[in-house]
Amino acid sequence: MSDATDRTLPVWRSALYVPANVPRFIDGAHKRGADAIIVDLEDSVPIAERPAARRDLQATAENVARGGADVIVRINRPWRQAMLDLEAAISPRVQALAITKVDSADHIRLIAEVVSELEAERGMTVGTTQFTAMIETPEAWFKMPEIAKADRRIVALTLGGEDFALTMGMLPTPEALFMPKQQLAIAARAAGILPLGFIGTVADYKDLDAFRETVRRSRRLGFRGASVIHPAQVPILNEEFAPAPDEVASAQKIVAAYDEAVAAGRGSISVDGKMIDVPVVLRAKELLAIHTAIKQREARKAKL
Repeated sequence: MSDATDRTLPVWRSALYVPANVPRFIDGAHKRGADAIIVDLEDSVPIAERPAARRDLQATAENVARGGADVIVRINRPWRQAMLDLEAAISPRVQALAITKVDSADHIRLIAEVVSELEAERGMTVGTTQFTAMIETPEAWFKMPEIAKADRRIVALTLGGEDFALTMGMLPTPEALFMPKQQLAIAARAAGILPLGFIGTVADYKDLDAFRETVRRSRRLGFRGASVIHPAQVPILNEEFAPAPDEVASAQKIVAAYDEAVAAGRGSISVDGKMIDVPVVLRAKELLAIHTAIKQREARKAKL
């Protein structure tokens, strides 16, 4: 069986949590416009209801994907629970796993070993299933650079703000989470993967204006998307984690001017009265790449 070694980072501006045991949430998830649906087998599902949720997981994945969203399954941390989750989850219908309470790079590698075996048994290309690593403890926080690079399946890193704050004995306020989340973004960028999240708590969803400003600020700090628990938050994530039209136009202008200058043998240029150097050009190119990827995802959604 061949390996899927060409890692392409997904477009996950918005990822909406859906409990795997609540049919009314599952049935409506595909209408919410999220880039990804996180089918949760962990905290939102009582232990007694997890066997039925696992039994129905493939039908659930097919259901929530009807609007074009990627399907992510959040698995449990206790190993016996995690193994049951993996047996139920691994299939072409599930694009990724959200791995909770990651404590080391070895934790990721062990999960990857089991997933590879299941993919091979089920006729899938080994390496197909991507990972999001969830940092939820101080111990794991100190190991983020190693965790982020533990396996090529990892495409995103995120901090579980509520659990992290609990283990720290602090409140999950923007002030308390600023430094841990910014360090997470640095670790993710160093590994070439997506930093997901926002500088705030996922639990506060009533003040949408404040939420928009939180997301806007988080994007400026390097985050590329986030997960939420309420559908009303999804459009805000999709808007704020996408380049605005004026940003796209400016980036196109910068790249075109720089290419013209290079062709003419000039090393520096000025656009709209501002000096443009290589980092500015590279930032513009990254923004345009994100814009293109989002357009492609929206086009796929529109066909469904």
